[in-house]
Amino acid sequence: MDTLHGQAKTGFAREAQAYERGRPEYAPELADWLRRELGLRPDSAALDLGAGTGKFTRLLATVAGEAAAVEPVDEMRAQLQARLPGLRALKGSAEEIPLPDASMDVVACAQAFHWFANEEALREIHRVLKPGGSLGLIWNVRDESCDWVARISELLAPYEGDTPRFHSGAWRLPFETTVYFAAPALTMLPHSHVGPPERVIVDRFLSVSFIAALPDDEKRRFAEALRRLISTHPDLRGRDEVAFPYRTEAYRCLRR
Repeated sequence: MDTLHGQAKTGFAREAQAYERGRPEYAPELADWLRRELGLRPDSAALDLGAGTGKFTRLLATVAGEAAAVEPVDEMRAQLQARLPGLRALKGSAEEIPLPDASMDVVACAQAFHWFANEEALREIHRVLKPGGSLGLIWNVRDESCDWVARISELLAPYEGDTPRFHSGAWRLPFETTVYFAAPALTMLPHSHVGPPERVIVDRFLSVSFIAALPDDEKRRFAEALRRLISTHPDLRGRDEVAFPYRTEAYRCLRR
């Protein structure tokens, strides 16, 4: 059954390389969170569900003794396999995880759960988790208290449509009725993505699903608007390197 949202299927397939270039890595402090809050140890098995190009998988693999990844988009999974050739990377979805019952101590979803926030996915995650296991939900969230970050959000807004988004809060709804998991418990960490503006701004936002899925001429106009912001905003103009401010929101959801 193909449950992948059309924007994700089209956009992430077209811009997998921009995703790998432009998306931030994850805060190193998340390794401690995985150990402390999710109980990961060197003898634990952990799954990165909706793993994309493996940005979070790389961190997860440093903490868990056995790490695996599930990613439905072939182009994204190819990027992951190129960088983590020894890791088990499987084609699958949150509603159909190709793993046995009670085989994982932890399932983690980084920048992904809002795409499949439904009861079917929670039931399937519950199935592959061992008793006492945990679900971890992680997002790098843009800090819109920064003026130029807020302006980027304004550029994005007209294109968003009905695409599932973290900031809508709709991802929380299944936890209000589910029998499978306790309510998400939040830990917040500061984070930033430092690098050339072309990478941490232009590539970053060309990899957003609904931008990546645009026709080429419209996507080009959006990229030009980003570059105008970079060339004219006083905090960005003439800078070879910028620090894009984020906060990392990490949620622990205990298996019932």
